[in-house]
Amino acid sequence: MAHDDNTLDFNQVGNNNTISWVSYWGSGKIWGGDIDGTNNTLKFEQYNTTGSDSNKIGFHMPGNNNDLHVCQGATFSSSTDTSCSGTTPNSEYGGHTINLDVHANGNNVKIGQETGTGNADHYAQIYYYNGDNNDTFITQKGNANKDLRMDIRTDGGEQEVMQKGDGAHTAVVNLYGSYHTDLSLTQQGNTAQSYSITQTCQTSGGCGISLTQGN
Repeated sequence: MAHDDNTLDFNQVGNNNTISWVSYWGSGKIWGGDIDGTNNTLKFEQYNTTGSDSNKIGFHMPGNNNDLHVCQGATFSSSTDTSCSGTTPNSEYGGHTINLDVHANGNNVKIGQETGTGNADHYAQIYYYNGDNNDTFITQKGNANKDLRMDIRTDGGEQEVMQKGDGAHTAVVNLYGSYHTDLSLTQQGNTAQSYSITQTCQTSGGCGISLTQGN
């Protein structure tokens, strides 16, 4: 497979699904390996309706201008969807994990994680190091246990995080300077939110943040 301009689509239905790369290669090998190259379009979808809870995606991305769509259980709606709207939300089980480490510029990253009624667990960990102009949009939805941590050492803003209904949210974002931030978190429904940030923007045309929290 060439390093640049590849398109990969993965769709996994069932339980205990994992998407990563060869376990013996790359700086992210202990949790997934590397995706090299530029201008790749990567689409991963995992659905789990069978009563066990483990869908995992993890890798390190050192290349620029990649378009990454990750959907575990479902959601998105918006930036600008195309379309991860879900199977049958009530029968989707939890255990969704994404661990993403981006050392690159100009990537478009969109992540959705959803569980059905009474089926908890999401976890997303996204790092950006020395990457400029990345766009990020993340939604986590469903009954309890959401969690997200990000660390974006900035240049080029626009992050959006939504964590929606049935409680037990948390976030922890970080960001850092010199300049940009833009974020618009929204946590919501059936109590339990939480939120924490460590920003260091130092302004000149940067910063932002807009919050929403409860019901």
